[in-house]
Amino acid sequence: MRLRQAKLHQIACMEEIDYRTARGLNQQQMLQLASCDWIRRHLNVILTGPTGTGKSYLACALAHKACLEGFTARYHRLPRLLEELTVARADGRYLKILNALKKLDVLVLDDWGLTALTQTQQEDIFQILDDRIQKRSTIATSQLPVEHWHQSMANPTIADAILDRLIQPAYRIELEGDSMRKQFTNPEKSMP
Repeated sequence: MRLRQAKLHQIACMEEIDYRTARGLNQQQMLQLASCDWIRRHLNVILTGPTGTGKSYLACALAHKACLEGFTARYHRLPRLLEELTVARADGRYLKILNALKKLDVLVLDDWGLTALTQTQQEDIFQILDDRIQKRSTIATSQLPVEHWHQSMANPTIADAILDRLIQPAYRIELEGDSMRKQFTNPEKSMP
């Protein structure tokens, strides 16, 4: 099956989400999000929690479901997107990239807050989110709790504007627990 204009990090399916692992994931909320009504209403989704709890998987599953319902979606690791925008500014592709991001029904911004944001990076994020507010939906994932996002930005005024556009119209899912990647590794046998 070819997904309509989708470029996702991984193909993740809503049907394959593990609700048995204790990580604070609400199955009813996920089923509600699977209806894609949040996209029609131009709302956002914010997924936070420790590394390995499935934030990226859930974001991709929501984006995949959106594609299956006829919406367009694209996945970006935020640090790489910001690097790409820096290069695009120099080679003349900056506005083209912003216009493409503006048109996506669902934009996944993975790994928010891994590093502190510079003034220019904040301006880029502001522009992206300002183009999308009340017109499109964004999914953001982060290891940092939302309460700490403001501190990772250089300019507090732009930080306020960014967070207002992303957080206020959003479903928030706060995951907890150990890394699910432990399930996929074979621990070494204990040595005497």
